[in-house]
Amino acid sequence: MTAYTGRIATRPRSRRTIGSRIAASLLYPLGLPTLLLVLWGLVATRTTSRFFPDPLTIAEAFRDTWVGPAFVDDVLPSLARLGLGVAASIVLGIAAGTVIGLTRWLRDLLEPLLEFLRAIPPPVLIPVAMLLLGITDTMKVVVIVSGAVWPILLNTIEGVRGTDSVMKETAESFQVSWWERLWFLVLPAASPRIMAGVRQALSVALILMVISEMFASSSGLGYRIAYFQRNYLIAEMWSGIVLLGLVGVFLAVAFGLVERRVLRWYHGIREVNRA
Repeated sequence: MTAYTGRIATRPRSRRTIGSRIAASLLYPLGLPTLLLVLWGLVATRTTSRFFPDPLTIAEAFRDTWVGPAFVDDVLPSLARLGLGVAASIVLGIAAGTVIGLTRWLRDLLEPLLEFLRAIPPPVLIPVAMLLLGITDTMKVVVIVSGAVWPILLNTIEGVRGTDSVMKETAESFQVSWWERLWFLVLPAASPRIMAGVRQALSVALILMVISEMFASSSGLGYRIAYFQRNYLIAEMWSGIVLLGLVGVFLAVAFGLVERRVLRWYHGIREVNRA
């Protein structure tokens, strides 16, 4: 008789199976954009409008316009202002939202004011910011914060308010300190809502970055796109729009990586509930 080793024989994965999974993972995110580019090229070849160039012309304009000094002079400063605005919005939104969410009387007091300020479109504040701060990078960052902070602030308030009351009472009964309750209970419970607010704030911040540079600037990605539009440099204008889309894709991918790391426990619970 042969001794039982306790090992279960497993069938090795075939190269065909691994290759098909890799192909499927690439097909889903790249299939539709590729199809749209092909359709765009077919339509562009059948039209005589100079306002609708084909993808190859836009790609050449992209290379000639953004690969070089323009990337350092225009793109990097815009991205720096965008990063500062998003970082300031996250800090202010989480800090203020946590305080307001934990303090009921303060929440009731500020709710009408918050609704009033949230209803004001941030672009209309650009002339006011120009008068108060001048045409500076600080003004552009303030404009970004004025719009991007609201999704984070409001989601943080709702997330903090929605902390499980039983868990809060249990922490109080065990005499857990206020700081430990905040750090290990309230903020983790509110983190899914906070991350949802940050996701919304990224798109708002990107829009406001472009608008602030179109209104008052002599450099930046928004300024360049407006300059190309005013001077009928159509292919260059489209290349700037494509660059904005690529920046948005990069932000979405980077945020997805951060979110999966921050909310590992949350996604783990969801996977267990699905099983």
